[in-house]
Amino acid sequence: MPGCFKKTLFALASLISFVSFILIVVAMGTPKWMTGKILCKTGADLVNATDPELIKFIGEIYYGLFRGGKIRQCGLGGRRSKFTIFPHMVKKLNTGLHVMIIMFLCVAICFSLVSFGFCILNAIKVPYRAIKGPAGVCLWNFLAGGFVVLAVTSFMAAVKLHHLTERIANFRENVFLFVVLEERFEDCFWICVASATAHAVNMLLIAISGINFPKIKPKTEEVNVTAEDIMY
Repeated sequence: MPGCFKKTLFALASLISFVSFILIVVAMGTPKWMTGKILCKTGADLVNATDPELIKFIGEIYYGLFRGGKIRQCGLGGRRSKFTIFPHMVKKLNTGLHVMIIMFLCVAICFSLVSFGFCILNAIKVPYRAIKGPAGVCLWNFLAGGFVVLAVTSFMAAVKLHHLTERIANFRENVFLFVVLEERFEDCFWICVASATAHAVNMLLIAISGINFPKIKPKTEEVNVTAEDIMY
């Protein structure tokens, strides 16, 4: 049976793994990975809008891995619309990269659950196989955190290198051309970063659990025996 200290560490690690699993699921299902401001360039050019008038042509956009929405401002007031990435819009995006982001997160979810189960196993008993022990737990956390990092990096590449926001903003826009003025990574993106950080913390906890701390022995008082004590 593991000691009380190791039980506490593995119980904490199992909790962190489960929280990481929840964070990834929430991030995937929420359409707020990226927000931004988009300028209706065609409308602004038609009326030769100057700086004070440009506000009438600046709209907003937000999107996640599966859906999003935008507010079009082309001089006649804002028009709200919602869209889904699948199945139509994905053809205009970098399909392979977008699908890879989703696959990376799905694999990270699986490894988070595996890490959760192995942490509970180590909190209850000492496994007889090394892969089920602390080494295995570190491996699953490394893989889970690694796939989350791959997903986050791929999403950043899609936004910065493949102009994901601009492609989404101009989807099925035959008359107007939209230009991205501002982009911001939102909560769901940072939730994934927090998930990867959680797995790194788990690896640190498992490393601490393998340290054998010296046991503190109580000091014993020395007994001084004198000649008088022997007489009695």
